[in-house]
Amino acid sequence: MNHPHPPDHPQLPGSCLLNELKQIISLRLVDSDRAAVQAIAARLFVRESDIYRFAINYLLNRFSCLFDDTYTGSDLLPAMLEIRAEINHTLGLKRHQLEKIINGNNINPDKYVAMCDIELLLMPQHLLRQRLLKLDENPRNQGDVETWLKDYLTDKYHLLAVEKKTVFDDFIVPRKKAPKLDT
Repeated sequence: MNHPHPPDHPQLPGSCLLNELKQIISLRLVDSDRAAVQAIAARLFVRESDIYRFAINYLLNRFSCLFDDTYTGSDLLPAMLEIRAEINHTLGLKRHQLEKIINGNNINPDKYVAMCDIELLLMPQHLLRQRLLKLDENPRNQGDVETWLKDYLTDKYHLLAVEKKTVFDDFIVPRKKAPKLDT
């Protein structure tokens, strides 16, 4: 009898499910990025490969909506807002590519994201501020353009789960109390 997947025998050494096999990959990094990864690994007393696996797992957990086909249109805006700087700089995505990522599989017209709003995700801050001044009927905190953009898109697309925090806001760091002065 042929099985599409080998039977799982956890008691046998070396047996594992097909999707649990580890793969070797090749990765190109600039010297400064590799040195930074090595420095982090040294400070955490782990191997360099552990840092790469951590980074990949963090990405997959944090942005699971990007590989879940049920997330379409405005559902993807919170993730796109979080990686806005990297979309253009590191990934080099263009507006039509980003539009296809966001609206490509969308069949719900309520979740459709307008091209003018997709373009906002790709703009540098000085241009973004000018565009938001034209688009936003409710001028908000104009000092922080990133917060302004998040608030604008949250209101326009009725986003309930937009994280308005940075990655480090997930951790609560107690403030140091000022020492008492004897008077």
